[in-house]
Amino acid sequence: MSGEGAPTTTDIDGTGVRVTVVSGTWHTKIAEGLLSGALRALEAMNATVTVVRVPGSFELPVVAKAALENGADAVVALGVIIRGGTPHFEYVSDAATSGLTRVAIDAGKPVGFGLLTLDDEQQGIDRAGYPESKEDKGAEAATAAVETVLTLRAIAAPALVS
Repeated sequence: MSGEGAPTTTDIDGTGVRVTVVSGTWHTKIAEGLLSGALRALEAMNATVTVVRVPGSFELPVVAKAALENGADAVVALGVIIRGGTPHFEYVSDAATSGLTRVAIDAGKPVGFGLLTLDDEQQGIDRAGYPESKEDKGAEAATAAVETVLTLRAIAAPALVS
């Protein structure tokens, strides 16, 4: 499992951080677990949250870009792509990943990466944040996004950092 060695962070104060969660709707059970985990984490950090649903993972970058251009401090991008028998998996995985990276760099704002690229459904359930799951990738993506906003703010105002 890829989660070994993941950082543990607690007591992050995301008060005043505006986060848009952009969530794909394919593979409902996994997608809903990711969304629930992200929302739990954002609530615990006191972030201000908006949720936007998109049809699939391919649509994540353009909607993430729109959210950042319209006032979000960060986006949490959640999606599920499961390998099939055609090259479609590689094309969509690469396009969504590259697109989200470009959005973050161009905007200068964080995009929490909660896009799961999987060989099968069980891998997704193992990462979806359910009680039987081994990991909570939605919460991890949300935490990373808020922490990065706070880091960028600290860099922009070093005199405020103690």
